[in-house]
Amino acid sequence: MQSFIVNENEAGQRLDKLLRKYLSQAGSGFLYKMMRKKNITLNGKKCDGSEKLSQGDEIKLFLSDETIEKFSKPADVPQVSKVKLDIIYEDEHILLINKPAGMLSQKAKETDESLVEYVIDYLLTSGSIAREQLKTFRPSVCNRLDRNTSGLVAAGKSLAGLQILSAVFKDRSIHKYYQCVVKGQIKEKQLVAGFLTKDERTNQVTVHNTERPGSVPIMTEYQPVSFHGGYTLLKVTLITGRTHQIRAHLSSIGYPIVGDYKYGNPKDNQEAREKFGIRSQLLHSYQLVFPELPAPLTYLSGNTFQAPLPPAFGRICRQWR
Repeated sequence: MQSFIVNENEAGQRLDKLLRKYLSQAGSGFLYKMMRKKNITLNGKKCDGSEKLSQGDEIKLFLSDETIEKFSKPADVPQVSKVKLDIIYEDEHILLINKPAGMLSQKAKETDESLVEYVIDYLLTSGSIAREQLKTFRPSVCNRLDRNTSGLVAAGKSLAGLQILSAVFKDRSIHKYYQCVVKGQIKEKQLVAGFLTKDERTNQVTVHNTERPGSVPIMTEYQPVSFHGGYTLLKVTLITGRTHQIRAHLSSIGYPIVGDYKYGNPKDNQEAREKFGIRSQLLHSYQLVFPELPAPLTYLSGNTFQAPLPPAFGRICRQWR
């Protein structure tokens, strides 16, 4: 027999969902049969799996150690390179990381290493989570940036942190601001609209002035911060949030982001590479402003967090000082 107490990262879900994680190699039929026969109980009572769990609930498994071992899969611990994360903020529920250009936010294929795995490795190493906890809850990122876009990525350390932050990114109540360097001079703040289509095969998007079959509407706001030597530093606000929106939208109106090898100008990129050593797009998610948040994250409501511009920006922006 084994028993365990439901923790804060396991609470709020159905019992059968948790059991499928804990005894991941057992079929659903086996689990429901064990509940019917009271070989699995919740708080000492018969259960059917539909019960919503609360922190402190006790689950007992009246099964042999051999059976539990047979149906339990060891916690999947990522084996990744040791990477020092640039952590902007951390508490018991969330992490805010300044992701460098070149790092994946999430895996694209099984053999990839991404920020998700680096976060889990960091939390294991720091003692914030135990290996066994990964059976029933896995910390993860709440938003994604393109591989070659740098800046703020939020991760949930707790279930509450992950769920609440994922929700505000999804409903766009969290405000995200970017900075980028474009070729050419932009003198005025602009709000531009268009329609975007995505080619799933090539993972490339196209922006149009008029609606096309399969297109979605987009809106992007930008304002100049500095200009010198043929380059403008912009502050950009996404009104909508679509794949590659900032990169493709600015390129479509004649101001490609410096270092963008998918949507940029090859001649301009070559010039930036030779003069400043720029090897990836100069697009940085530099600021997050939190909306009103529910408990237990109310203390973060209205807070603003910023990530400093990476060195690649400095090699161009230095001439503006």
